[in-house]
Amino acid sequence: MSSSATAIATDAGHSHPEHVAHHFDTAKQQFDTGKLGIWSFLFQEVLFFSGLFVAYAVYRQNHPEVFQFASQFLNTNLGAINTVVLLFSSFTAAWAVRAAQLGQKKTLITLLSVTILCAFGFMGIKYIEYSHKFHEGLLWGGAEHSIMKADNSSTTMILESVKNHSEAWNHPAGTNTFAVKDLSIEQRRKTGIFFGVYFCLTGLHGIHVIAGIFLMFWLLARAVRGDFGPQNFNAIDFGALYWHLVDLIWIFLFPLLYLIS
Repeated sequence: MSSSATAIATDAGHSHPEHVAHHFDTAKQQFDTGKLGIWSFLFQEVLFFSGLFVAYAVYRQNHPEVFQFASQFLNTNLGAINTVVLLFSSFTAAWAVRAAQLGQKKTLITLLSVTILCAFGFMGIKYIEYSHKFHEGLLWGGAEHSIMKADNSSTTMILESVKNHSEAWNHPAGTNTFAVKDLSIEQRRKTGIFFGVYFCLTGLHGIHVIAGIFLMFWLLARAVRGDFGPQNFNAIDFGALYWHLVDLIWIFLFPLLYLIS
């Protein structure tokens, strides 16, 4: 809008509120519209994960013994630590919204930074878990180095090397009395499907965590610039809602995958 047009609008008593986009009349209208948009997006995300949860439920119902066996190869302690990390990050994200509403710039910057650190901590622990799975060959059946391959004719020298040092292949897991090498071809195939479900669910969730890290960095940059305050905290509120969804999904994943036994 030109300066002359702005002056005319001001004279007519129709000056546009600060921090309100030109296509909104009031800050409340902008906030309500944004709130509807973020909730619609989050609902779509829930539907996105629902397909995988249905696949999980059907496969677990059909093969409960496979889940009982395979889940013992997951590190419950690391999963529990990640749960605590995400819960704490959700707390700091919610607190950040309050800090923005009160105009507490330093507190807001600190809370967003802590949330980002928690997200990196989560991904670091997940990297440790994934590295162990690749090292042990605990992968979906179609993976090149997976010890769950049903077709032994496709065994490579690399896979043989993995089997030689894999504790999962050579030793029983948890309280079971047999190792992966003791499973039949069909049982290995089914166990490979479990790890396929595991990597799909946790991998997709991890992608959302990475997206959340970029989002939080964007919010942090704006917070440092001083964009947020009592009259302009919408982006912080919406970003925190997204982060709560990421946290909520993990709260479902942790017991479904790690606490089966």
